[in-house]
Amino acid sequence: MFEYLPPLNAHNLPYPDTIHPIVVHFVIAMALFAFVCDVIGYFTKNPRYFEVSWWNMAFATVSIFIAVIFGQVEAGLATPYVPSAESTLNLHTILGWSLSGIIAAITGWRYVLRLNDPKSIPIAYLGAGALLTGLVFFQTYLGDKLVWIYGLHTVEVVEAIRDGVL
Repeated sequence: MFEYLPPLNAHNLPYPDTIHPIVVHFVIAMALFAFVCDVIGYFTKNPRYFEVSWWNMAFATVSIFIAVIFGQVEAGLATPYVPSAESTLNLHTILGWSLSGIIAAITGWRYVLRLNDPKSIPIAYLGAGALLTGLVFFQTYLGDKLVWIYGLHTVEVVEAIRDGVL
């Protein structure tokens, strides 16, 4: 069965380069920008910011599931060569799946708020947005650590693992 799978390249992937970071940066940008728009809209009482926030959260919800799917594939093909890389990768994976549910729930809540009164949001929603922002920053930190500290899917680390150096 494995002979039907494409060969792995220098990044230890069956496709040219990692896709997860490309997609996940859209999610990060959209979720953070949505929160910024909500804060500006809340304090300026300008409902146009709420509309921008809504659409950013809607697209972030769709995008995070794509990011998680590619992240799961790439995590499965990664070779964490030290226990700390493995524990970081596991935490990043668990938090990624959790964030997909959290973002979907917050977007659902935002949809209900938008139906009831598109010109305002409660302070509790801003609190949820702040919590989401904190989780996104922590998740970004974990992803950065996997690439910049442990070098997962970088050519040099993949070669070192294949050569038995790591």
